[in-house]
Order: sequence, then structure tokens, then C-alpha cells
Amino acid sequence: MKVAIVGASGAVGQEFLRVLSEREFPIDELLLFGSKRSAGMKYSFRGKEIEVKELQHNDDFKGVDIAFTSAGGGISKEYAETITKYGAVMIDNSSAFRMDADVPLVVPECNAEDALNRPRGIIANPNCTTIMMVVALQCLEQISHIKRIRVASYQAASGAGAAAMAELEQQYREVLDNKPVTVEKFAYQLAYNLIPQIDVFTENGYTKEEMKMYHETQKIMHTDAKCSATCVRVPSLRSHSEAIWVETEEPVSPEQFAEAVKNGQGVQLMDDPANKIYPMPLFLAGKDDIYVGRIRKDLAFENGLSFWIVGDQIKKGAALNAVQIAEYLIKVGNIK
Repeated sequence: MKVAIVGASGAVGQEFLRVLSEREFPIDELLLFGSKRSAGMKYSFRGKEIEVKELQHNDDFKGVDIAFTSAGGGISKEYAETITKYGAVMIDNSSAFRMDADVPLVVPECNAEDALNRPRGIIANPNCTTIMMVVALQCLEQISHIKRIRVASYQAASGAGAAAMAELEQQYREVLDNKPVTVEKFAYQLAYNLIPQIDVFTENGYTKEEMKMYHETQKIMHTDAKCSATCVRVPSLRSHSEAIWVETEEPVSPEQFAEAVKNGQGVQLMDDPANKIYPMPLFLAGKDDIYVGRIRKDLAFENGLSFWIVGDQIKKGAALNAVQIAEYLIKVGNIK
């Protein structure tokens, strides 16, 4: 098995290295690619030093079975043909192809089989907030069809990359030291603040991030459910949180949903409010699963439930989901 990582020096690229190692993913040869600036850097993987090669339009992907790409939508679009022309399966972490009809958008807990039909050799990894939400929603959908979804996300600095995480830490130090605050990666100071905007606004007043949750949820879950989202950047370092309200066709009790979560894939129940047990991002960084708590009957809808989820945005929200897609393809014998 010959595997490539494009964007190896970024936060998600580094997470790919950790996840592939942790899960003992079958790799005979690993290639790392990056920008001209990253070329020549070396990273350790399973006791070997691997040098990052500059991504170019050449034959470097000949013989590659799986290519994990996380270098931005522009790079993914420009290099997709170069990466896939010799038969490599490109699992792309950008938004470049997510809504293309001939590119499957996959969360293995929900629609793994969609990955088998990839006319262009590309599988899209969904947006991190969508991945987290649909893993939890899948447990509920199996009980009763979901009609409507409302969600408020609380997204950590990690969602904007490694440099954004570093800037948040720097901002906290600067505030405490009474120094001018550095603001480069965010529209405003994030330390001690909340920013109710992630990505640019669209004509309907929602941001692109919020519209991704609307469209991607329908494509992944093959559903007509509509999702109204408000996405907020919060001053935590890693792991996103979401408050979710859903309306189902049939009544579903909190106990039924909790039991479904217990038996679900990629989720864990953390719901004992009497003992102050509920998911929190500070304690769940680096975890594989999506944690579900605060499950309760919604007071505004007859067939409504409210609950809270937390998941590691860089892990399950990006690298892990992509690796799980690859593991599924290997399991069913669908690589080349």
C-alpha cells in the first residue's frame, strides 16, 4: 500500500501522520508533499524520517493507492487530475468538490457505501462541524426521520489552522502582559471574545460555513431535512462544540435517543447532569469519538429533542474521518 499526504506540514497533515500511526494503517511506502516553502522538511513516521517533496505536475503519484489531501481548495482543484491520473483514490479534506454530483461526500458512520461510486477518483471529506453533527444525528434518524435541525456551533481556534491556534495563545499572553494584541488570523481579537462569523457571508445572511451544514447534511444523510445553523468562533484551543435542536416525525424520548447513542458508531454518551458530567472541549481533545450529552425534551417542539455534542475538529472532523474512509475501501476490497 502506497500512501501520500498532500499538505503534510499543516495541522491536518500532521494529524494524518498521528492517526495513520495510531491505527496501524497498512502502509508500505509513505510520500509527503507540500509547498515550495515546506519542501525539504522532514517528519518521523514509524521510526523513519520522510522528507517533504514539493507538489508538482509530474508523475510523483504513479503507483500511489490513496492520497489524503489537505492543502486548500485551490490546490485540490489544480492538482486533482495529477493526483488521480494513475488510479490513486484522492480523499480530499477541502471544500473544493463536496457538492459536486459526481464526487461522494462521506462520513463512514452514515454513508460509507457512497465511497464506492467515485467516477473522478475523488472522495470528499465533509466540513468538520457537519461531520460531528451527522454522526450524532444518524443515531436519531434510525429511530425516527428527522424533519428539521437547528444548530449553534462553538468552534475552537483549531478550525482555522495551526497558525490560528498559536495566535490565540499569543493573544492571551499579550492581554495578560498588557501589550498590544496581535490580530492576523481572525477578524477580531479572539482571546476573551466570541466572533459570530466563520467564513464569508452569503446573500441570505448566512455564512458559507453555515450553508455547508445545510447542504452537506442533506447529501450525506440522503435526507430532505433542513438545517439552520449559527457558527461562532470561541476562544478555546481545540475541539468544537455544538448545541443541536431537532424535530422528528415521530416522538422520541430522551431515553430512547440516549440508548441509540450508547449503541451507535463513533459516538459516546456522556450525560449525567446531576453529577455535572457532560462533554467539554478542554477534556476531549485527541479523542476519536463524538461525545453526546445534555439530552432533553425540547420545550418548543412537540416532537423535539435538544442535546450537546463535542468532538475533536482536527481528528474526527478531518484526518480521522478521511482515514476511516480509506479503511472502509480496503475492508471491502475497493482500492484499485
